[in-house]
Amino acid sequence: MPTVSAHVAHTLAHHIDHVFGVMGNGNAYFLDALERSTAVSFTAVRHEAGGVVAADAYHRAGGGLAAATATYGAGFTNTLTALAEAVQAHVPLILVVGDEPTSGPRPWDVDQIALASAVGARTYTVGRADAAATTVIAIEHALSYRVPTVLAIPYDVARLDAGPVPDAPSPSLPAPLAPSPFARAAIADLAGALARAQRPLLLAGRGAWVAGAGESLGRLADATGALTATTALGRGIFPRPEFDLGVTGGFGADGAMELVRTADVAVVFGAGLNQFTMRFGELFAPGTRVVQVDVAPAATHPHVGGFLRGDAAVVASALVEALEGAPSSGWRESVDLAPLRAREPGDALAADGRLDPRSVAARIGELLEAHPSTRDRVVVSDGGHFIGWANMYWPVASPDRMLMVGTAYQSIGLGFPSVPGAALAKPEATVVLTTGDGGGLMALADLESAVRVAAGRGLAVVWNDAAYGAEVNLYGLQGLAREPMLIPEVDFAGLARSVGAQGVVVRELADLEVLDEWAARPASDRPFLLLDCRISGDVIAPYQQEIIRVNR
Repeated sequence: MPTVSAHVAHTLAHHIDHVFGVMGNGNAYFLDALERSTAVSFTAVRHEAGGVVAADAYHRAGGGLAAATATYGAGFTNTLTALAEAVQAHVPLILVVGDEPTSGPRPWDVDQIALASAVGARTYTVGRADAAATTVIAIEHALSYRVPTVLAIPYDVARLDAGPVPDAPSPSLPAPLAPSPFARAAIADLAGALARAQRPLLLAGRGAWVAGAGESLGRLADATGALTATTALGRGIFPRPEFDLGVTGGFGADGAMELVRTADVAVVFGAGLNQFTMRFGELFAPGTRVVQVDVAPAATHPHVGGFLRGDAAVVASALVEALEGAPSSGWRESVDLAPLRAREPGDALAADGRLDPRSVAARIGELLEAHPSTRDRVVVSDGGHFIGWANMYWPVASPDRMLMVGTAYQSIGLGFPSVPGAALAKPEATVVLTTGDGGGLMALADLESAVRVAAGRGLAVVWNDAAYGAEVNLYGLQGLAREPMLIPEVDFAGLARSVGAQGVVVRELADLEVLDEWAARPASDRPFLLLDCRISGDVIAPYQQEIIRVNR
């Protein structure tokens, strides 16, 4: 007869395609049922955190609901940083874990429900009689509230006979949030303000992409003549890139950010307006009328002067309808954006003789754009000082092509396990990882996972400055002891070769020609490539300079 674990596996299989994780005592029967009797693919990673990270990246890259799995105790606690990141980033996924037996904790058990709750994740525990129904409830919770959800299988219940798997009801999901009558009046008022605006700006974030608002936002931009901009996680959502100013905040070009400050009306769709997006309060001028559209219960920044609660796509479409017949401002056609979006090209080498990361990023960006296989790409980013370089110099086609797993929770060390999730969600694309030497070492267990799963569709760029660069730039410049911030220079190219990848040390720009040769080959005929870029730590990213400024 099917076990309780089989009930979980069979029910979950109706809603997912992939599970990522590490097998142990607490999830052995679940994985056995998954492998033997469902069509769900299991991808093994080498660290339990990597399972959650891979599922997170799978979802962000457009793969839909994904699942991760770990055993109880130490296996579960290893997932907590990745689980906290997924909570902060509003990523729906299911984490199937073993748990203490119903008779009570053993010496090695911990209160997993309390630990999950501490990072913002709810736990549902299955029983012998309700495993299928509880699984559906967990899925419904994850999708309805856009949060990771823990599904726990007690150790003494996992292999009990539970009878035939019942037909569990499908999850009941909320419809897009329609504006209330009060919000509809505010939409009319905002439409009037946009019709009168001389310099309208539309800013969109990942929430607008999740809402499927790209097309309606494009129509709104056309109707108003607005310039557009995005958050780092909303890049590419607007369909007219020729009128887009790029990412706002520290990743933005100086000229573009100066133009944003001249906007008279700015409407923000599906963006949380964190301190980085808002340039620590200096993104908009005091005279700009800022209106935020979001499903959050209230505005998320004090500079917001008006708030509309509603789905981004629904509100954008309503604004287009209300603006029918209104004249366009013509602002976007009056501005030459090309010089405003220009980036600092950097020097071949910095003053210390190591590579200037700006010139490395610019050259990699050129090479990625030069070949069809790497033009179709997903960029996955670990956390660290280096995040500015990919965001400033490597264009992406849409928000599901730039995955910053770790930045919501300000974490590092989640880069390498992001690669398998993105690679499986986008099976035709090249997956480009950008990571630092500190985070790269922290995630080293899943270098093998990245190489194995992505193979010739995988490229890793390691920004190797032999330091924790963000800490050096902030605290080292304040005079704190630098020794704890330094890392002995590590041969990442050698580490990559040890797990079957092609590893190349990059000490001068000419060494990057290996990327040109690699990208020209069919993915099936090339290995995973890791570029170990020996960069200078003296070149500080603009977003980091903003952080330094506000922390003086």
